[in-house]
Amino acid sequence: MSRRTAATPLAAALLLALGLAAAPALAQDATPAATPAAVEAPAAEAAPHLALQARWAEIKYALPEDRRADAFEALATEADAAVALHPRDAALLTWRGIVLASWAGAKGGLGALSLARRAKADFEAAIAIDPAALDGSAHTSLGSLYYQVPGWPVGFGDDDKAREQLQAGLALNPDGIDSLYFWGDFLRDQGDEVSAIDALEKALQAAPRPGREAADAGRRAEVEALLAQLRG
Repeated sequence: MSRRTAATPLAAALLLALGLAAAPALAQDATPAATPAAVEAPAAEAAPHLALQARWAEIKYALPEDRRADAFEALATEADAAVALHPRDAALLTWRGIVLASWAGAKGGLGALSLARRAKADFEAAIAIDPAALDGSAHTSLGSLYYQVPGWPVGFGDDDKAREQLQAGLALNPDGIDSLYFWGDFLRDQGDEVSAIDALEKALQAAPRPGREAADAGRRAEVEALLAQLRG
């Protein structure tokens, strides 16, 4: 089984998912045709993670790469304030973890490892509260961290734990674009290119997510880029 070395940079994105992140070599700089619409106040109050979700997609897929680290840092501050008000909101904890993991990927280097550890703690807390929240996005996001973060003695990377968490995410969301993308990327990392292609082709058949058009467009571009790499 493959295990990325300590020198491997953290992945630019996560999660989950949901949103989680893209593999470092496949980060997309192209700006989608439209950025996410602002979340209306009543919706944000009922589901506080929605504002983070919309802003994350805008930063990830519309901002130039050299501006993402600062933008994710600012979004992490907003996430901290939201979690302080809703400390047991599993969806909100999942999205703070995604923001932290994305900030780690944008920042890069060993200094990002502390952010990845904070993201891991958020995903674990979300799973403890409600493992099925956001169709299991915390499982998928945690799995993506386990296979992209360096292993011992530098980090907490672990391929066996990655497989376990990614499969848990797939069990809850077997047809999701994020759960299938990260499963496919993990299989590629493990050297199972045939199964990786199968998973990625299925990801392209995922149903559109209302209100997440920018995230869907960005993730599809990442899926297509990884497929092209595997087929090439």
